[in-house]
Amino acid sequence: MTTARTPRFAPGALAAGLCLFAAVAAAQAPAPAAPAANPPAAAAAASLESLAWLAGCWQGAVNMRDFREQWMPLRGGMIVGVGHTQIGDRTQNFEYLRIEQRPEGVHYVVAPDGKGETAFRLVGRARDGDDEIFTFNNPRTDFPQTIIYRRGSKGWLYAHVEGKLNGADQRVIYPMRRVDCESGENIEK
Repeated sequence: MTTARTPRFAPGALAAGLCLFAAVAAAQAPAPAAPAANPPAAAAAASLESLAWLAGCWQGAVNMRDFREQWMPLRGGMIVGVGHTQIGDRTQNFEYLRIEQRPEGVHYVVAPDGKGETAFRLVGRARDGDDEIFTFNNPRTDFPQTIIYRRGSKGWLYAHVEGKLNGADQRVIYPMRRVDCESGENIEK
C-alpha cells in the first residue's frame, strides 16, 4: 500500500510570494477562465495519448521568477519531464515529473527537489471553448491537493496548483508559452 507523502513545493517561498505572484501572473498573461466542472466519466475518457501535446519546452516568468518545464515525447508508457524555477541566477527549486498509466488511471507524478514522489490521479478532462483542461488530484497531500494543466490557444499552457495552505484556500497559476527548447523563441501551436 502506498502511503501519502507530503510534497515539498518550496512552501516557505510559495507562502511568502503567493498573493503577489498570482497578481503579477494574472497581469502578464491572458487570463484563463476557471476550470469547468467535470463529470466523473470525463477522466475515464482521458488517456496518456491525450496528454502527448505536452512534449517540448514551456517557459514563463512572473514576479522575478523564471520557470520552465521540458517534457519528452510519450514513450514506453509514460511522458517524462523536468521543471526548473530560478530567481535571477539562483535555482529556487526543481522537480522531476512524469505522467503515467496505472491500473487505477492516469497519474501525474512529481518528485520535488529530487526527493520523494507524490502522485496525483487524473480526475477530469474538460473543454472550455478552445482550451482543454486536465485536472489531477491527491486529497491526502499538503499543498497542493490539485494540479491543473490547461492547454490554451496560441501556444499557452496554464499550470495551476491549488489547495489549502495553512488552512486557507490558495491557488497559483503558472502561465507558460511553448518555446523552442534551444533558442527559447515562442512557438504558437
